Amino acid sequence: MTIEIDHMSLSVGDYDKAKAFYAAALKPLRGGVLMEFPMDDGNKVMGVGSDGKPFLWISGSGKVPHQHIALRAETRAQVDAAYAAAMAAGGTDNGPPGLRPHYHKNYYAAFVLDPDGHNIEVVTHTPPATRRASSAKAAGKRASAARKPTRAAKSARKAPAKPAARRTAGRKAGRKPAGRKTKR
Repeated sequence: MTIEIDHMSLSVGDYDKAKAFYAAALKPLRGGVLMEFPMDDGNKVMGVGSDGKPFLWISGSGKVPHQHIALRAETRAQVDAAYAAAMAAGGTDNGPPGLRPHYHKNYYAAFVLDPDGHNIEVVTHTPPATRRASSAKAAGKRASAARKPTRAAKSARKAPAKPAARRTAGRKAGRKPAGRKTKR
């Protein structure tokens, strides 16, 4: 069994400002505000996530203990785009996109403080795509296609027919060829 975090919640001081920030900052990750409704105490709450599943609940309670949340991206380009979108939406730089080798060699992340000071990290653990790797893959496909035999080559490899002399020898002696049935 794998243990995963299903969802988290944050309190924010300015709900509308937080809504605008998270909607813009998560767009490069295919995320955004999925649902929103009033709470019993009169404040609002929004569910932020992707693919119809909220993973972050943000409420406008006004109480703001600072939190750190790391969101996983698929590529380094997504990390860069999310950082740029968060900065354009009013975030404060807390560490530009780049490698963090003290965690591990492929830890590529960016850090932005949201309007309430929450440290929002976007991270990928995937090595960068290299031109060499993709061209080697393409070369492998071309070589595989070149190795596929043609129809003529396949038929040439079939087992050779019995020599004509052997086939007719049985008929001359009055015997039926082996393995053949005669029609009645």
